Amino acid sequence: MTSHLQNKLTYKAYLDAFKYPDDEGYLSAVECIFAENANINIVHPFNDMSGPNAYYERFLKPLMDAFEGLYRTDYILMAGSYESDDWVSSTGYYAGHFRNNWLGIKASDRLTYLRVGEFHKMDNGKIVQSYIYVDIPELMMASGQWPLSHGPAVKPGHTGLLMGPASHDGILLNDADNAESKVSLNMVTDMLRQLNTPDEAWRPYWHDNMMWYGPAAFGSFIGKENFAGFQVPFENCFSSWVGGATEGSQTKHFIRTADGNYVCSGGWPSLNAFQVKPFLDQPSTDKLLFMRVCDWWRRDGDLLVENWVFVDIPHVLLQMGYDLFEDLKEKNE
Repeated sequence: MTSHLQNKLTYKAYLDAFKYPDDEGYLSAVECIFAENANINIVHPFNDMSGPNAYYERFLKPLMDAFEGLYRTDYILMAGSYESDDWVSSTGYYAGHFRNNWLGIKASDRLTYLRVGEFHKMDNGKIVQSYIYVDIPELMMASGQWPLSHGPAVKPGHTGLLMGPASHDGILLNDADNAESKVSLNMVTDMLRQLNTPDEAWRPYWHDNMMWYGPAAFGSFIGKENFAGFQVPFENCFSSWVGGATEGSQTKHFIRTADGNYVCSGGWPSLNAFQVKPFLDQPSTDKLLFMRVCDWWRRDGDLLVENWVFVDIPHVLLQMGYDLFEDLKEKNE
């Protein structure tokens, strides 16, 4: 058994602990898989913490207290190496009855979903470093409490529950075909380097009927034309737009790897750019902004067909001078 397969099975056993509500089971699973001094990074306002107890007390337990019956389901689970480190990754949803307020968001008192994406560096069967994304704006929109307009798309995108892979094969509990993984990784890396080009040179990499599952503050889109209706205006809000796959960038990916026809990447931060136009209702600052971004892609043959994306929007807004959570607090006082 390869190390990647072993890591996937270990991580799958951890995720299985979240299939049904079980506070003690969740804590036991966290304590079992996280190293004692694991470095854990979660989107703003959590940011960084150390060790399984901090993760449980600061993030997981408050989430359980807010969402009665909290459980989790993932639709992508994969593994790979990046710069000599071994990683596992997954994305899907937490679900529960939103019974008590969380992060200043008023409870809706109904079944509610919270999208989550995770990356974990593994060492001897333990998680030693983590980057965890949750789409808090999506939760706010579902609860009718998002205070801003949507992103800069020409037409607003979908902001509800997002689907898993259309091929229903995202839980990869096998050893990947290395040749297929190489094709997938090269395709995504090349495509990323064609973003923010005058001739939209990213287009040939995508199926005409692509699915782009974006962060809720941006929206999700089907088809290259509808995606371009978001991507081009988004790029035009910034100058010197540089991503984590670009050589010489001051930001970089902590992971970019493939597992068969699936690819994932993430940066903390990944994207850096100067804001030159209003963005998410915030006036231009001409400041250099840094964006924590992660993606999963699915390749079908010679084209990319699906892409799941997170951006730590509250962290971006904070850099622009807008504290989303302080605003919520003031409105709810």
